[in-house]
Amino acid sequence: CLTCVGKILADIISTVEFNHTGELLATGDKGGRVVIFQREQESKNQVHRRGEYNVYSTFQSHEPEFDYLKSLEIEEKINKIRWLPQQNAAYFLLSTNDKTVKLWKVSERDKRPEGYNLKDEEGRLRDPATITTLRVPVLRPMDLMVEATPRRVFANAHTYHINSISVNSDYETYMSADDLRINLWNFEITNQSFNIVDIKPANMEELTEVITAAEFHPHHCNTFVYSSSKGTIRLCDMRASALCDRHTKFFEEPEDPSNRSFFSEIISSISDVKFSHSGRYIMTRDYLTVKVWDLNMENRPIETYQVHDYLRSKLCSLYENDCIFDKFECVWNGSDSVIMTGSYNNFFRMFDRNTKRDVTLEASRENSKPRAILKPRKVCVGGKRRKDEISVDSLDFSKKILHTAWHPSENIIAVAATNNLYIFQDKVN
Repeated sequence: CLTCVGKILADIISTVEFNHTGELLATGDKGGRVVIFQREQESKNQVHRRGEYNVYSTFQSHEPEFDYLKSLEIEEKINKIRWLPQQNAAYFLLSTNDKTVKLWKVSERDKRPEGYNLKDEEGRLRDPATITTLRVPVLRPMDLMVEATPRRVFANAHTYHINSISVNSDYETYMSADDLRINLWNFEITNQSFNIVDIKPANMEELTEVITAAEFHPHHCNTFVYSSSKGTIRLCDMRASALCDRHTKFFEEPEDPSNRSFFSEIISSISDVKFSHSGRYIMTRDYLTVKVWDLNMENRPIETYQVHDYLRSKLCSLYENDCIFDKFECVWNGSDSVIMTGSYNNFFRMFDRNTKRDVTLEASRENSKPRAILKPRKVCVGGKRRKDEISVDSLDFSKKILHTAWHPSENIIAVAATNNLYIFQDKVN
């Protein structure tokens, strides 16, 4: 059971990401802002009272732009945030909109220098004729300030919209993926990147699939995966060739002809791909299911979890209202034993891989008062509806949980429900 700490953000949240220790949680929104929450330190008198996340820093990461050559507006919306492991007192994170990736440094300042020789205390230049003595500047304590400064801007490398960024385990390089290409960057070099995957056909009329997500292996810096709109996953090895157009492994589940319909291709498109922390498994999310693949078995997934199978009969109306194109993400818990993904009506689903039990929970302000315990929800399909069940026909498709994150080592999750961020944690006695 979980308790909730609700936080409200001013705009629609478009990405959520814990840093490597779980002490910080970053969200990006459609307005181009990044909001970072910091976890409260443990108090001496209440040892178990931890988990409250409070706003640590807010900054404007991206601004709306206009591409005059293509007459295109470039949205400021943050598509992805990825943290770098902490090396010193400062924190570093990558954020991207459709076209430009930025590296941000977030640092604290609680001292300021005083006693300038050439300037007065307001910062105005003094007349050199009035300076008769040499002063030694001193550092004076001040109120804590958290500063976010852009350290690198990686621009002009993508023709299409960036859907993924992933930091390599060598911590010197990262990749950015758009619909047709994946580029490899060095953190120190902003004016050039290496194209490692290019699936653009010579004739665009022959285009049959696009890249939907990409991620580096957590331990092997030469290996990465990318998923496609055709429901396939390709594992590539950069040691094999500089351009990884030829994959090392190809994961695909053969389609059951009896289930074939007009919507088959749309709902088989993979919206998210994630390596397990161990690096042994890949998890993929398509419209109706979450699948877990073993890296050593390419012909079918080892586990398939139905997220909202009751929507199978509703695909026609979901196509008409464009919901069928929603891109849901999926996440592992710290030990790879539980997976989580979102659904409609502000529901999110958890699947325990060991016990095969699953639960549906709801993130809403009505039932999420601080310290309240979440009740499992059930959706009824036809027949008689029980008192605590909700009918498929009364689900709200405008309320959807696309973005979630799981603390790297503890049972704390962050769930973005439109413009609200919910932080749930294990019930503490």
